[in-house]
Amino acid sequence: MASRVAHRLSGLLPPARLGPGRGGRRRRRVTGEQRSGPRPDARDPQPLGAAVDELIAARGWRRQIGLRLVVQRWDELVGPSNARHSTPESYHDGVLVVRAESSTWASALRAIAPQLVAELNRRLGDGAVTLVDVRGPSAPSWHHGPRSVPGRGPRDTYG
Repeated sequence: MASRVAHRLSGLLPPARLGPGRGGRRRRRVTGEQRSGPRPDARDPQPLGAAVDELIAARGWRRQIGLRLVVQRWDELVGPSNARHSTPESYHDGVLVVRAESSTWASALRAIAPQLVAELNRRLGDGAVTLVDVRGPSAPSWHHGPRSVPGRGPRDTYG
């Protein structure tokens, strides 16, 4: 019965147009937006970590971020006792300036400065740090308060 209905409808319907090849299916020319297929593509969503790494590399922030991470872990780098008595102060053109609490601690850090340079270069990339400049405490200022006298002041009594 179903074949009789199909036979009757075939006379009412226009004949099927079969195109060349592929059983009559035509390929449409792709225009405008394309969608990703079954394989990974640049248009697919990216993991956040990969996107952040790409941004860091594109902006040239890798060395600065690495340096900040090293400074946060200063005690792992120089040891807990040295870290309590010193702080990294600045970094510019491959020179890391470290301020020590006293001249004794500055001498201790100067003794391990070559190992610090090697370890920093291992962590940050070769050539990131060329010198660790260890400085002792700054000299005290004799100019205190609103009534300080200009000139040498109290130093005149020392000799």
